[in-house]
Amino acid sequence: MPKVTVDGVELEVPQGATVLQACELAGKEIPRFCYHERLSIAGNCRMCLVEVAPGPPKPQASCALPAADGQTIRTDTPMVKKAREGVMEFLLINHPLDCPICDQGGECDLQDQAVAYGRGFSRFEENKRAIDDKYMGPVIKTSMTRCIQCTRCMRFADEVAGVPEIGMLYRGEDSQITSYLERTVTSELAGNLADVCPVGALLQKPQIFEFRSWELRRVPGIDVMDAVGSNIRLDVRQRQVMRILPRINEDVNEEWISDKTRHHVDALVRNRLDRPWVREKGKLREASWKEALEIFAKRLKKAGSKVAAIAGDLLDAETMYAAKKLLESQGSTLLEGRQTGLTYDCTSLSAVAFNSTIAGIESADVVLLVGSNVRWEAPLIATRVRKVARKGGKVFATGPEVDLGMKVEWLGNDLSLVGKLPKGAADAFAKAERAAVIVGPGALAAGGLGAALAQVGPLGLMKDGWNGFNVLHTSAARMASIMLGYAQPGGLADIEAAKPELAILLGADEMPADRLDGAFKVYIGHHGDNGARQADLVLPGALYAEKHGTYVNTEGRVQRAEKAAFPPGEAREDWAILRAVSELAGKALPFDSFGQLHAAMIAEFPQLGRDGLIDLPWSPPKLDAKAQGPIRYPIADFFLTNAICRNSPTMHRCSEELVQKLHYEEAAE
Repeated sequence: MPKVTVDGVELEVPQGATVLQACELAGKEIPRFCYHERLSIAGNCRMCLVEVAPGPPKPQASCALPAADGQTIRTDTPMVKKAREGVMEFLLINHPLDCPICDQGGECDLQDQAVAYGRGFSRFEENKRAIDDKYMGPVIKTSMTRCIQCTRCMRFADEVAGVPEIGMLYRGEDSQITSYLERTVTSELAGNLADVCPVGALLQKPQIFEFRSWELRRVPGIDVMDAVGSNIRLDVRQRQVMRILPRINEDVNEEWISDKTRHHVDALVRNRLDRPWVREKGKLREASWKEALEIFAKRLKKAGSKVAAIAGDLLDAETMYAAKKLLESQGSTLLEGRQTGLTYDCTSLSAVAFNSTIAGIESADVVLLVGSNVRWEAPLIATRVRKVARKGGKVFATGPEVDLGMKVEWLGNDLSLVGKLPKGAADAFAKAERAAVIVGPGALAAGGLGAALAQVGPLGLMKDGWNGFNVLHTSAARMASIMLGYAQPGGLADIEAAKPELAILLGADEMPADRLDGAFKVYIGHHGDNGARQADLVLPGALYAEKHGTYVNTEGRVQRAEKAAFPPGEAREDWAILRAVSELAGKALPFDSFGQLHAAMIAEFPQLGRDGLIDLPWSPPKLDAKAQGPIRYPIADFFLTNAICRNSPTMHRCSEELVQKLHYEEAAE
């Protein structure tokens, strides 16, 4: 490891580290605009200048200079300060200096560095240039006169999002960054472009001029739009969540989130259920909580053990546990979380988990996607698989061909291919040191879990310290629901066969309306969506941002979210509704607060009390390995997959432009 001296402090740095990274290891803050830890090095803003010896007697860009043994690096000399001030002066030559009306104000790297290195005057008297704003789609607002050509957006689009649709035109003073043909950037990760932009050139269009950063209270949360469990930050003003940003978690989402995660926020206050409703003569009418709970309790007592609970995709573990205890008090075990009718063996949790871990899949050298449109089912896992392809690893896929934003060799659309791979793919797996298979929901729906499990040995997926068998779920509640017993051997069909008299739909908005026809349906949820339309009794609950909760992601990582806001109107937290009705039914549940509920849950299920990955010893169930036939991806529209998204104007606009391919003309400003 090279030894360098930074401002008089000697230290060892990893082989291949840059001078900038060496300075940061020494605790020095180096200003930068073009450099980003997760993107390739461009070295074009020159803000990170330092003095290095041995070397030419001039400042050097630390981001592009490799650290070498014996280097002496100075970050605080008068020459360095003067050089950085000169660079800042150049950057501000054409900048419009419109901070008071810029949404980036208060969170702008250029503002921060101008305070440290900006001069009180400029030697340039020429007119500032101006560039027309570009159209980049429904989530990105451009103000290209502010652009400093750092090229972060170009590198992010190419390297992380897998859509090389942003580039630079012309040269010199005429340089400008634009999307291809000035059309929508066709990425589900486009919102991150505004995060990586160090100035106010790229902004979040749905939130433009809505708030200032210093007005917001920040609350940590967990994303429920998919099963990745991305770490997010809910920014709240008074009682409303105003925006959602990523939190850094190297093991899960790094520092990215999808557009669906980021921009469904406008649906949190739209079409919300804020009071109880009772169906009479086919129509819903308003009711008081007293009347609604009495109806619920009466039906509960009448049904006896003939009561079922169907868990939705966005639920926290505590709500499912409370419903489970309510059904146990009735003598019922009719619990199911796969509301769309999926059936697969859940006796072994490791056989339905992402065993390589989300971060670990990066180290695979060959990956086989079985019935998975990973770009839509888990965009943040797609970024990891994209790294495998960029490093030269092989990515094979079975299923209908779609654009995954990476180099993929498609094998065909037949599940039987899993048992007999073509020669090229078979040879790649035979030579692989770390082979991985990702079984997607398309394969699960077609009965392909057993066929995939049968290939664990032949494909060499199990090696010392490596388990390459992965199942990719799309529901944030799926792993926790399986742990809590929400999985009948035959799935939803077993619930129907038991002919329940009462069905409790816990945010189950994806269950077809013709299922459980003979039962009295009680819907506990947050939006007036599919679940409320088919229910006989509608009770307004809290969505994920309005309650504390425990979530388990597809790799088995236990994470906790905090309450950021309060439910609207008369809505109540789901567990409190279940606790109230249990008392009216004469069998009160043994908890009176969320803390007591959480303690009871982890006492019965200690794994849910952990912080991080749970223990998943490998023990695959014996399943029928025969599988054949075409694969169909279950997600037809990435932006409209759940009740929250379907009530978001931004998500509908994204769907129209990116999925339905409608083209919008914008008026000149």
